[in-house]
Amino acid sequence: MEFLGGFRIWVLSLCLIFQSGYGFYLPGSYPLKHVVGDDLSVKVNSITSIDTEMPFSYYSLPFCKPPGGVKDSAENLGELLMGDRIENSPYLFKMYKNQTDVFLCQTDPLTDDQFKNLKERIDEMYQVNLILDNLPAIRYTKKEGYPLRWTGYPVGINIKGSYYVFNHLKFKVLVHKYEETNVVNVMGTGDAAGVIPSISKQELDVPGYMVVGFEVVPCSPLHKVELAKNLKMYEKFPNPVQCDPSSVSMQINKGQPIVFTYEVTFEESDIKWPSRWDAYLKMEGSKVHWFSILNSLMVITFLAGIVLVIFLRTVRRDLTRYEELDKEAQAQMNEELSGWKLVVGDVFRAPANPALLCIMVGDGVQLLGMGIVTILFAALGFMSPASRGTLITGMLFFYMILGVAAGYVAVRLWRTICCGDHRGWISVSWKAACFFPGIAFLILTTLNFLLWGSGSTGAIPFSLFVILLLLWFCISVPLTLVGGYFGAKAPHIEYPVRTNQIPREIPPQKYPSWLLVLGAGTLPFGTLFIELFFIMSSLWMGRVYYVFGFLFIVLVLLVVVCAEVSLVLTYMHLCVEDWKWWWKSFFASGSVALYIFLYSINYLIFDLKSLSGPVSATLYLGYSLFMVLAIMFTTGTVGFLSSFWFVHYLFSSVKLD
Repeated sequence: MEFLGGFRIWVLSLCLIFQSGYGFYLPGSYPLKHVVGDDLSVKVNSITSIDTEMPFSYYSLPFCKPPGGVKDSAENLGELLMGDRIENSPYLFKMYKNQTDVFLCQTDPLTDDQFKNLKERIDEMYQVNLILDNLPAIRYTKKEGYPLRWTGYPVGINIKGSYYVFNHLKFKVLVHKYEETNVVNVMGTGDAAGVIPSISKQELDVPGYMVVGFEVVPCSPLHKVELAKNLKMYEKFPNPVQCDPSSVSMQINKGQPIVFTYEVTFEESDIKWPSRWDAYLKMEGSKVHWFSILNSLMVITFLAGIVLVIFLRTVRRDLTRYEELDKEAQAQMNEELSGWKLVVGDVFRAPANPALLCIMVGDGVQLLGMGIVTILFAALGFMSPASRGTLITGMLFFYMILGVAAGYVAVRLWRTICCGDHRGWISVSWKAACFFPGIAFLILTTLNFLLWGSGSTGAIPFSLFVILLLLWFCISVPLTLVGGYFGAKAPHIEYPVRTNQIPREIPPQKYPSWLLVLGAGTLPFGTLFIELFFIMSSLWMGRVYYVFGFLFIVLVLLVVVCAEVSLVLTYMHLCVEDWKWWWKSFFASGSVALYIFLYSINYLIFDLKSLSGPVSATLYLGYSLFMVLAIMFTTGTVGFLSSFWFVHYLFSSVKLD
């Protein structure tokens, strides 16, 4: 029990340190108590659009600013990389006190640049994202009788060339009576309770509420500028505001100001604190996810049958027959051998560019480990969307730590290919530490210049660039070198057969072997493409993706399929006396990345039809290229390692000189 208590403290402490003390909690584990009349401040995030995929600051548009000035909220590394810029806003509520016709501000007359900018953002369908008590504002609409949920609300609307702005917001805040047991039930008791801020008995006696829902209805009523001249912020607007979402009246014009107002109502809800994210995370299309998994299982079963046939009917039969013969008969049989037995003296011949192969396999192990650990943590609820940026921060953290694995695998494979020679291991581990991160840095820097030129908040600030470089060279590179050191000290894998001095000539093939390698990628893609649609929709359509349990299952199935595909293809190449299997086994499963990139182009053409401008399309293709390169390294590594094990096992059973 002491061990379990210590483990809980360690996990909670790690989570708190990991988030620099801000905002980490499992969905429903850290409720905030608000007494009636307490101030509730609404925050604003970057405005976003699925038409451009470029976020901009909320205050880049002529909106009202808070009296004390604009201040950034606590941000973590992941938030900055995702383009989130959370700032304070002038919207202010009193807990459980309804307010109507609240005057916010009257802007200055719109300048030419402001008017042009506002029209562009309306045409590009930008959404305003508000946050209350860490809950994004949600908007409910209906389309053809079906209810739809949206996070945020549009800046405005264009009707026949006339531009209207949503200048009045009707808020509804759902609250639930505060229950102290919520904390105890979720966080547990004992020593771990010391990590969570305590609440005094006197505070518990005061009735309070928790925010469990935040809804917004945008309206565009026509406000007379004369009525707002002498009003101060938060005073009551003289005329009652009628919020009708079905009509718009506040047309924007150059040289004219805009009057902003809002209203808020509080409603007690049965929704409990742990369930308040359900409205955002409702799992739609779960049957489709199960169909994806069933489809993957069918592919796996088909390939497993082929692998079973290879092992039981072909390999085992040949080996059994061969071992039953005496030496003279074996010598005679060697002259009549065909297929994979003929390449016994060449099968472990070093491949072309062996250092590059070792580096790519090492980086692939690092990426695979990062993906498995991150998705597993997310599936267990440690990376809730309530903690913005946690997923990206976690991926960076695990990637850096797993540099040890990259260095170890790359150097040990290098020593195996070099038959135990450890010279050059520092160069291999250094290149493993810089190869994939260098490619990623090149792609992301190029895209960042495009975002900088557009003035988007999605651009990584220069200070963050420096931080990322320091993390790379001060943590990731040293850990990779440490892994390389252990790989150099570990015993290399000894080949079961000797390699001939003169390489055997590969007979001419009926079809190009690389064509078969490229075609092999269709099978892993078949296990992935259904789940890929949901991931792409989450990345580019602004939808919340939280079915990490399904994603983890799909990842495991993908690893199994990649291993089986590469193994089968390697055996087929050896059977036609093609002993150059090293790179082919890597790209047999790694070629799935090509089909994912083609799918990304298809998604751009048919699902992101409204994506506007060459900059947005370039950003999309650049991020897609970065994603498929990571997938190629990961799947290729799985295929290569499975093939290496298979070839080593196969020829360790053959007693040939």
